[in-house]
Amino acid sequence: MIIVCVESLGIPQNRFETLKAHYTAMGHSFTYYMDRREDEETLAERMRDADVAVISNIKLTASVLSQCPKLRYLSVAFTGLDHIDLEYCKAHDITVQNAAGYSTTAVSELAVGMMLDLLRNIVTLSELTHQGGSRGTFLGRELRGKTVGIIGTGAIGTATARLLLAFGAKVIAWSRSERPEVKALGVEYMPLETLLQQSDIVSLHVPLNNDTRSLIGEHELQLMKPTALLVNTARGPVCDIAAVGKALVDGRIAGAAFDVFEKEPPLPLDHLLLSTNRCLVTPHVAFATEESFEARGGIVFDHVEEYLKQK
Repeated sequence: MIIVCVESLGIPQNRFETLKAHYTAMGHSFTYYMDRREDEETLAERMRDADVAVISNIKLTASVLSQCPKLRYLSVAFTGLDHIDLEYCKAHDITVQNAAGYSTTAVSELAVGMMLDLLRNIVTLSELTHQGGSRGTFLGRELRGKTVGIIGTGAIGTATARLLLAFGAKVIAWSRSERPEVKALGVEYMPLETLLQQSDIVSLHVPLNNDTRSLIGEHELQLMKPTALLVNTARGPVCDIAAVGKALVDGRIAGAAFDVFEKEPPLPLDHLLLSTNRCLVTPHVAFATEESFEARGGIVFDHVEEYLKQK
């Protein structure tokens, strides 16, 4: 079979060479690329002859997939699959497998880190100190004792809940399905509207699909406390960005932190979430740690190995 990894995935070249030797010994062809190209022409060129392809969060449309007639398996180095045309894959017998679990710790830690920054203004105060400033009358707030609403209790939402409980926060949750192991932690499930009304901090951990798109909009923001904070490390379109931006500017909520947006950064400088100092923003890095990338490389190529054995 022809196996193609269309980008580096943060994997060093010597590891790719080891993989190449391994697949060659098995009678397969393995091609890898050390750069990341997102344009459809290059993607189609790289994947055109592949039976098996490895890709991360680069958008993969029907237009590209239709130019890859031999493709039968996609090992996706990412948790979410909303960037891939799954309907096309299903219709053309292309198996798609994600790398579930590789970034659970990374994302949950950044979510909690964002909460701490919103409460203590770490970044702002660092900039102030670098400019020769002092505390003045600034007072932060503590995470201990706060009520944090977790929306979505999959692996990442559950990991975030565990961290928050260790900080002494009260954790409540809403999810499409309630998990006994989450309840066993002392987390109380409740309706979404009730969660929004009670939470000091709302943290989003749902996948993007038709049910969750714009899950947090104007109505939901109106339910939140004026002192509440919103943290999004899930997917940008889970929130109505315009509604969030307006809520921040109007002081409807006290602050927000976003690692994900309706498009991948860089963002235009006039983007709504950049127009207010009430929003902490990072360029989609929650998943990106040395440890998670190491784990991811193992997961995606273990999946390729399993597929080859099946065939």
